[in-house]
Amino acid sequence: MFCKAMVGACMLFSMVSCAAQSLSEAAQVKPDAATYRRLANEVDDALQHHVLAQWYPRSIDKEHGGFHADFDRSWRWQPSEGKFSVFEGRMTWVAAQAVLHEPSQKEKYLPAVRQGVSFLKNVQWDKEKGGFFWGLDDEGKITPHFGDGKHLYGVAFGIYGAAAAYRATQDPQALELAKQGFLWADEHGHDSLNGGYFESLDREGRPLPPRIVAGHVEENVIGPIGFKSMNTHIHLMEAYTELYQVWPDARLRARLEELLAIVRDRICVAPGAMNLFFTDAWQPLPGHDSYGHDVETAYLMLETDAVLHGKASEKTEVMAKMLVDHALAYGWDEKNGGMVREGGSYTPQEDLLKEWWVQCEDLNALLMMHERYGQSSPVYFKRFVQQWEFIKAHTIDGVQGGLFNLTEADGRPIKDAKGSIWKGAYHDSRAFWNVRERLRKLAADGEPR
Repeated sequence: MFCKAMVGACMLFSMVSCAAQSLSEAAQVKPDAATYRRLANEVDDALQHHVLAQWYPRSIDKEHGGFHADFDRSWRWQPSEGKFSVFEGRMTWVAAQAVLHEPSQKEKYLPAVRQGVSFLKNVQWDKEKGGFFWGLDDEGKITPHFGDGKHLYGVAFGIYGAAAAYRATQDPQALELAKQGFLWADEHGHDSLNGGYFESLDREGRPLPPRIVAGHVEENVIGPIGFKSMNTHIHLMEAYTELYQVWPDARLRARLEELLAIVRDRICVAPGAMNLFFTDAWQPLPGHDSYGHDVETAYLMLETDAVLHGKASEKTEVMAKMLVDHALAYGWDEKNGGMVREGGSYTPQEDLLKEWWVQCEDLNALLMMHERYGQSSPVYFKRFVQQWEFIKAHTIDGVQGGLFNLTEADGRPIKDAKGSIWKGAYHDSRAFWNVRERLRKLAADGEPR
């Protein structure tokens, strides 16, 4: 027993020592053209082998349509949790991006795009009442698990997937579905008094009021029912941005301008945190800070502002930088590298686990900040390289492929599934595509701005 304990302690000490050495070595990497090209190749390899090749065609559900979400650690199919609007929309979007970004593999991914659109249109969409069902069983039927309601978080990803599918295929049915999704969401969910959207709706599209029982607010997986959330609004902004690029409608533009202002000026607060939940009138509710959403929102705001106005405004640039700086100040793990999940807005870290999507979003945001501010500050590239080293060493499963969902703070993987309705290919593929292309651009340009 003593020997086993000693061996375990030595192994843990070795892991920590290696992590510290890796962080130190990563900090010495210089941002030059050769480094950018090397890193771009590494990220592309991870994208091809650990994201795209793992999910496609493995996730294509030939029996029920759409995509299958549930896989164990070694990528064996597991019993299905059902057809979830968020997962189905995201996997359609990823397949569409593969068509657009990987021209040599276009024919491989086109069938997945078409299957995704077909499922969103013919099954996930409520033909009687409109809107995308929050979730259904594999046979396309309403179940107690998901209920028969709609949530604008799910509707957003239906729009997102359909709009991207149109960009990839030019199929008018995909564009029409995305437009229908927007018009339904806007008719039933838009708050004309306070701005933004009511989120939890019944099947008819009527907003659900807050439900308070014995002092407790009833919640769903997004948060308290009857309140507005950061999470839904950043993804509505993301979905509307995708749609606006193929359908520059005046009403859509107005809502997108409104969402950008709400996210930047109400949800985000100086010096760089975000409130998570709000009343209808945008009064914030007390809560913690999600560092992964901070860095993701920095990217999404800049993307939306650039699509709307050609380039991001100074106001958006300032807030995006504050979000990334705040996440680094409070969420970065100085000992092990990587970004922890959450904590207080201005208090020590609370949840030290490392979640795959947070690492990927942080990687994307850090390189984006380096491109903008690298000449005046070395910190973003330093953290970017350290973040990539953490992902390579701990988040990526070098044995069975794919990305681990969770690891301990020091990078030891926690035994769990490779796929679920909340863990698809969306965060990692988007981050790796963005990072690959930005690194290639930096290599060609020679230096950041």
